[in-house]
Amino acid sequence: MSKMSHGPRSGSRMKMTKSIKERGYPRVNDMVMSFEIGDYAAVRINPSIHDGMPFHNFQGKTGVIVAKQGECYILAINVGSVRKKLVAAPVHLKKIDVGKN
Repeated sequence: MSKMSHGPRSGSRMKMTKSIKERGYPRVNDMVMSFEIGDYAAVRINPSIHDGMPFHNFQGKTGVIVAKQGECYILAINVGSVRKKLVAAPVHLKKIDVGKN
């Protein structure tokens, strides 16, 4: 019997699976989406694109765009009482309208 792998995608079978209708490459608009600093975004990992993919524990988390790094964005996320910075490509992010008054 071999040892269990503890790679970066271990334990993420359901998080990294698309439904049958969503299979395949994403649309171009999703890949070149732009964000402004201060925008809110949610992490929605697209498993068919490996570049700029955040760690699967951040799937579904929401944060604020802090900066841009190359073609990726830096997202500040609160995990418990700790503020973490996450680098992710725009194809793995989804804009959220917060409705600022």
